[in-house]
Amino acid sequence: MQRVMIVGPCGAGKSTLAFTLAERTGLPLFHMDKLAWKPGWVDRGNDELREILRPIVTGERWLIEGNYGSTLPDRLPHADTVVYLDYPISLCPARILRRMWRYRGRTRPDMTEGCPERLDLGFLWYVTRWNSHSRPRIEDGLAPHAGKVVRLSSPREARAWLESMPRG
Repeated sequence: MQRVMIVGPCGAGKSTLAFTLAERTGLPLFHMDKLAWKPGWVDRGNDELREILRPIVTGERWLIEGNYGSTLPDRLPHADTVVYLDYPISLCPARILRRMWRYRGRTRPDMTEGCPERLDLGFLWYVTRWNSHSRPRIEDGLAPHAGKVVRLSSPREARAWLESMPRG
């Protein structure tokens, strides 16, 4: 594993898994949220985001966590491993609310500085609709790359998978 993507529903634990996996493997870690947002919650837009991603994904070693479905075609061909946290969506809203509370008014470690965590009901609504809108797009994008997808169905499976990783 030298070029790894982690995808899955918001609040599933992609960033948490990525921090631990990066520590274990020594892979340089990139967060899509950090790449996609400028301070003050200003969206970079797809064209600028793709420009930022190009030198990363053509590099020899990386770990990128986050969905941003419009960039999957830019990332998937270069990845050798895709970890898909295919968790029940029912787990995610409570995890997001805990994250919002923990970082309220402050910037999360996986987010651009100047983008403080805040209660965002629109985002929570987006998450609850994951199965009907985002899941099909993610799965369609992953289908041609099925041979490199590690599908984990629960936090317990993710912990077991992570524990099976050699420490580097």
